[in-house]
Amino acid sequence: MAFNSKRINPLDLQPRKAVGVKLPFTAPAVFENTFTTKDAIRTNIINYFLTGVGERYMNPGFGTEIRNLMFNNLTESTSSELESEVRAGLSTFFPNVITKEFRIDPQPDSNLVALFIRYAIQDTNIDDEVLINFEQ
Repeated sequence: MAFNSKRINPLDLQPRKAVGVKLPFTAPAVFENTFTTKDAIRTNIINYFLTGVGERYMNPGFGTEIRNLMFNNLTESTSSELESEVRAGLSTFFPNVITKEFRIDPQPDSNLVALFIRYAIQDTNIDDEVLINFEQ
């Protein structure tokens, strides 16, 4: 019986086969491919937070209300609304992502909200983090 065994996602078994497209589109040929589950999930999480609810065709429930909440005054209640929005979205659209650390850093003087998430992917040894800055 193996201890601390690592489950490998089937997408990672073919190292030269792309599984997604990286964000932002800054590669010389515009699109840069992702080749691992870690990179694909990270890009999908960033894409989720940058998409507004109702913005995606044929999947109007995908996305967050973060940009709409950004136009409200940045108070403690707004921060708690942002946190509940983020946690609900992660649990709904990314059930294999386990949130380890979560911070919302509102900076009202500069109209900026920094969203930091440290997470792990279930049944793997993959840990990663995402920092997204939202500006008004």
